[in-house]
This record gives sequence, structure tokens and C-alpha cells, in this order.
Amino acid sequence: MEIALIIIFGLLGAAIGSFLNVCIDRLPAGKSVINPPSSCDACHNRLSWIDLFPVFSYLFLRGHCRFCRAKIPQRILWVELGTGILFAFLYRKYGLEPKLAVNLFYSCILIVLAVIDLEHGLILNKIVYPMAIIALIIGACIPEPGLKNFLTTIEGGAIGFAILFLPAILSKGMGWGDVKMAGLIGLMTGFPNVFVSVFGGIILGGLVACTLILFKKKTRKDTIPFGPYLAIATMGALIWGNPIITWYLHLFSISR
Repeated sequence: MEIALIIIFGLLGAAIGSFLNVCIDRLPAGKSVINPPSSCDACHNRLSWIDLFPVFSYLFLRGHCRFCRAKIPQRILWVELGTGILFAFLYRKYGLEPKLAVNLFYSCILIVLAVIDLEHGLILNKIVYPMAIIALIIGACIPEPGLKNFLTTIEGGAIGFAILFLPAILSKGMGWGDVKMAGLIGLMTGFPNVFVSVFGGIILGGLVACTLILFKKKTRKDTIPFGPYLAIATMGALIWGNPIITWYLHLFSISR
């Protein structure tokens, strides 16, 4: 039964990943994610279920449109596959608990934010602002309703925003979208896990940037999207934030 549920959540995640691809394609262009129905960008033929079946359609069609043979972006496959794997993993970790639903929802938002920033260099207000309100409500109600949880959520958001606020003022490389996203992920993770998400994103982004510069894929003047690294670190904070904080405090106490 457990294996069957893991598979079900994996398939559910892949299906939701297909919708996330629609959001990634349409939201930056200001289009509706509901209408019109999906069609090929090259030949504009309307796509049917055989073209839209998560993961398997891409593999069956070998990454090309069934009508005009135009190439389908590989991102379509990776978002569907990655979302499916993430859903299965999160179910395996949490089971059918309220925290599962929260982290599944947050993972979808983080995937959309990360991929849009990676492809367009944008952190969209139309995503960040509504999600901030929802994160406040979730923080106040889960794991249980209470003022303490609500204040912890607000504190996380304020700290996340504050950490990147000064760099955004002093540096041209840090965009205000990154600052707003840091505030949002602070609301998602709360205090003290916001430190894991923000500083984890900074460390991860710095390592990737140094590697790209070292291998001459980027120069110091090139802009590197920060959103994907914040998103990855935030997923880590949502899943392992408390053990990481405990490990760090223990390490700090030993060093003293």
C-alpha cells in the first residue's frame, strides 16, 4: 500500500508539473494559465492528451511536436519529472499529514519562481504578493493555530527581506525581486529556518557562480539568477531546517 501511494503521489506530481509548465510559459507574458487550451508554439495546433501526458508524451514524441516536428524545450520534461520525484519524496517523508500538503504547495511555488527567474531573470510580483498572504495564513494555522506561530512566520519574513535589503541597495547585481522572494521564503520557513534558506541560497549561488566563472562560462560582469538557489535552499530548509539549525548551534557551542 505504501509503495502504491508513493507511485500515486509521483504521478500526481508529474501531472501538476505539467500545469506548472503552463504557468512558467504564460505568467511572464501576462497570459491566462487557464485559457486558451495548450497548443504548439510553432504551428499553433491544439494539443490533445497524447501530447500532454506528463513525462511519457515527451519521451514518446522524442521531444518534438507531433504535427510540425518543432523541438519541445527539455524544461518541459525536467519540470514534470522533478515535480513527480519531489512529490513522491515528500509523501515518503511526511505521510498523510498537514505538513505534507503545505510542503507540496510550497514546492510548486518555488519551482515556478525558480524556473521563471532562470529563463527570464524575473521574480514576478503577481506570484510573490498573493503567496505572501497565503504563507501568512498557513503560518498562523499549521501545525496549529496560534499567535506564536503567526509571529514566528512574520519574523521569518522580516528577516529574509532584511538580509537582502542592504545588498540590493549597495549592489547592482542584486535585484529587488530577489529581496521580495527572500521575504516570501522567510514567511514560508519562519524563524529561525529563514537563515538556512537565505544563507543557504547565498552559499549555493556563490559556489555555482564561482564555478561558472572558473570554467569561463560566465564573467564577473554577467548577471546570474539568484532565485533558483534561494528556491533550492528553501526546500532544504522546509525539509531539514530544524536539524541543520541544531547541528550549527551544537557546532558553534563546541568551537567555543
